[in-house]
Amino acid sequence: MGAVKLIEPHGGRLIDRTGAQKDSSDGLVAVNLSAWQQCDLEMIGCGAMSPLEGFMGEADYNSVCDNMTLADGTVWPLPITCAVDDSAADKISAGDRVRLLDDADRLLGYLNVSEKFQQDKSRAATKAFGTDDVAHPGVKVLMASPDTCLAGSIDVVTPKHDPMFPDHRLTPVRTRAEFERRGWKTIVAFQTRNPIHRAHEYLTKCAQEMTDGLLIHPLMGATKDGDISPEVRMKCYEVLIEKYYHADHTMLAIMPAAMRYAGPREAIMHAILRQNYGCTHIIIGRDHAGVGKYYGTYDAQKIFDSLPGKGLKITPIKFEHTAWSKAAGGMVSNKTFPEIEGDRIFLSGTKVREMLQKGERPPIEFTRPEVANILIDAMKGA
Repeated sequence: MGAVKLIEPHGGRLIDRTGAQKDSSDGLVAVNLSAWQQCDLEMIGCGAMSPLEGFMGEADYNSVCDNMTLADGTVWPLPITCAVDDSAADKISAGDRVRLLDDADRLLGYLNVSEKFQQDKSRAATKAFGTDDVAHPGVKVLMASPDTCLAGSIDVVTPKHDPMFPDHRLTPVRTRAEFERRGWKTIVAFQTRNPIHRAHEYLTKCAQEMTDGLLIHPLMGATKDGDISPEVRMKCYEVLIEKYYHADHTMLAIMPAAMRYAGPREAIMHAILRQNYGCTHIIIGRDHAGVGKYYGTYDAQKIFDSLPGKGLKITPIKFEHTAWSKAAGGMVSNKTFPEIEGDRIFLSGTKVREMLQKGERPPIEFTRPEVANILIDAMKGA
């Protein structure tokens, strides 16, 4: 078998800002990163956010907000910034090297400051999220962030503490190496922040028919209150893959990114990230990365048809809303089976949570029994 040629990273090369040594210099100003920023630091450092080498400067920030591209024309949908309190910002100037700490004061890396600028949070919210409503979970985080942003390249140190799910916390270099080892030329990514139910399972298996392999790639970074815990979700993924997927064509790895709930623009971000991980395709379903009623049902699919600048190489696979049809005896969409009143089983996330909290099992047409067992046990222990 010849060598497998994988898809090119976004921007042409895979960035690596990891492996830095602890700076022996004393007196560096320290900044505690927010949950979002900690996720972004890890994603930039390992190359998942290539071509970024650090937190954005003002030119890139403005271009991303207004044009959905970096200043050089490369497609990029969301600002990636390091906003810091004035008490820290006042001590920092361009040319400084800053220590980056987590919320437990553990060293994560360094920022080589190239500039400071003031972010326009209302403008960024309207452009990136399509709303400035603070009831939106992503806008709420943005609006609560400081005004001053530090820009510059980063250097990430190897953490002394064990991160969550180390066996599945694969960098783009490692996912690409595993794809090559398996001989996969075409790989479809499935983005999720929830347990996989029967509609998700249907989408992933349809996509498997078109590609060599499926990367189930749950987002395990910062999410909103009320989302199911990472530990419970991982148990659900593992039991589902073990019992209902083909091991030779399925792979599980986590993505330590923050969830911004930015709908269409975040769908583009998720595609960029998966291209960097080596995927050639990504599943984009109903209301991808959406929340509440802020986005249209298929807005996240439509945005791929009008990308500006230097576009993506990864291909979106767009799916209709699917559900179990009692008449058809299986999963259907409006493309595959006519609508019959009262025929399809739709369960909202709220309805499922209510059932689980009562110890009631969602119907097998909605979720596999093994997944329901894990979720019921988790709700009992909550």
